[in-house]
Amino acid sequence: MANTNLGKAKSAKNDEFYTQYADIQNEINAYIDYNPDVFKDKTILLPCDDPEWSNFTKFFVNNFERYGLKKLISTSYAYNSKKVSFDYQPTLFETIDERFEIETSKAKGKIFTLTKDENNDGKIDEKDLKWDYLEGDGDFRSDEIKKLRDEADIIITNPPFSLFREFVTWIFDAKKSFAIIGNKNSITYKEIFPLIKDNKMWVGKTAMSTDLLFSVPDEKRLLEAKNIGSGYRIVGDKIFARSQSVWFTNLEHGKRHQPLKLMTESDNIKFSKHKEVKGLGYLKYDNYDAIEIPFTDSIPSNYKGMMGVPISFLDKYCPEQFEILGLDRYVEDNPCYGKRFTINKKETYARILIRHKEN
Repeated sequence: MANTNLGKAKSAKNDEFYTQYADIQNEINAYIDYNPDVFKDKTILLPCDDPEWSNFTKFFVNNFERYGLKKLISTSYAYNSKKVSFDYQPTLFETIDERFEIETSKAKGKIFTLTKDENNDGKIDEKDLKWDYLEGDGDFRSDEIKKLRDEADIIITNPPFSLFREFVTWIFDAKKSFAIIGNKNSITYKEIFPLIKDNKMWVGKTAMSTDLLFSVPDEKRLLEAKNIGSGYRIVGDKIFARSQSVWFTNLEHGKRHQPLKLMTESDNIKFSKHKEVKGLGYLKYDNYDAIEIPFTDSIPSNYKGMMGVPISFLDKYCPEQFEILGLDRYVEDNPCYGKRFTINKKETYARILIRHKEN
């Protein structure tokens, strides 16, 4: 279940949640470890970004030369179009530029580009970023941003959760590589799950159990829910929004190809650390011919039939080891299509249907 604060943000179209630098670094480095040239000579687009706040631009500026990028493009969404409650704060780069005009900055998005050592100081860094106003407000659905999408090789961002389905379609329409952040529950969306099933997108390197924390410009709005721990955390003297989020990508990383080490069915029944399995065995669903696997590490290594596993299985999914067959309520031959699997007439949580691949 999505947490309260993000739910409120979604309903209010207030998706101002900014990813931490360390979380970006941890994820992107996994792609580099797998393929050191994954970004070489590539144009990266960071749409739905906001360089006044965002760490995505900072991260790729800092690693521009190391990764061998061809071009970095970052676009921001106009303040007037965000429907947020915090006051507009002009940034230093705006106020020292003769083009700056407060109402223009509020009404238009901005574009930042980086291609070379503009000031000839022998290195490429944030001083070489060039910026300008966009013609429109920076909405990724506009023709202006679509042209930038079509120019790019890879799209990386934390898109608005409220527009996640539409954003993924926007990426796939252009057949682009990507690494983006979305709510864990989006795995079960009927527009998203088929892409996962067909290995067109998958969970990134960052474990789904990782507690991603996000900076917010409007801390007062976040605190209104007064549910510290579930909705936000305080680290030092800084307040962070807490989100049940996960990275989605179609870039390869090594974790994706590490087979799970599993016990046999009989050994699980004898030695499993989970009371739901140890000594009891595996239950079958009332409404589908498959067994219930309540924990990913309880998948029996020698079971040949179909198994229902939690969605958390996906960050341990190895496509060489398993085949994904469907999602409980969307399995076409499910006699109760549209409903979850049940055990003793009680619905389970969302379950992904899998089976072992034959060697």
